[in-house]
Amino acid sequence: MRLVLFTFPIAILAGYLLGGRLGNLASTSFRYGWVGLVGVALQFLPLEGTLGYLSLVGSLLLLLFVASANWRLPGFVLILAGLWLNFIVITVNEGMPVTKEAVVASGQASTLEDLHASGGSKHHIATDDDTLLILADRIAIPAPVKQAVSVGDFVAYAGAMWFVVEGMRRRERDSDRELSVAGASA
Repeated sequence: MRLVLFTFPIAILAGYLLGGRLGNLASTSFRYGWVGLVGVALQFLPLEGTLGYLSLVGSLLLLLFVASANWRLPGFVLILAGLWLNFIVITVNEGMPVTKEAVVASGQASTLEDLHASGGSKHHIATDDDTLLILADRIAIPAPVKQAVSVGDFVAYAGAMWFVVEGMRRRERDSDRELSVAGASA
């Protein structure tokens, strides 16, 4: 989740550099936003074991619902794809496997003891019993982010950034279309 603290400011900056305004994003017609907030909140509940795993699966189901409801908005096809990639690896492994190498390379070696070596929780150290490790949290992002992420995370964040940039630019594009239609009919 720390990656969000870096991706959204970058997306907002890109939106401004491309002539957009943050106020335009607020006028975007987004469906079931409150369900998405509940989905995100579930990931922050301090639950372990089976309850932690179930809250993570429930979170992803809610986020998949919201992404599906908004699939026509810019970036939401990528968000949906990234969420599905994470959902698949989490459900088949009863939690998100995290490779030791990614944890150490991202500067989080001190958290290794906190990760459980078996399934049934939100995250656990990857073992030989885990499958689809290509989709696991195995990509290390060093300081200042210090996070191990998955391919699904990257895809979903790319979609979210696209949504922010295009949402900020929305009014300008709509105004340009109205001007060109008005000019063509004059």
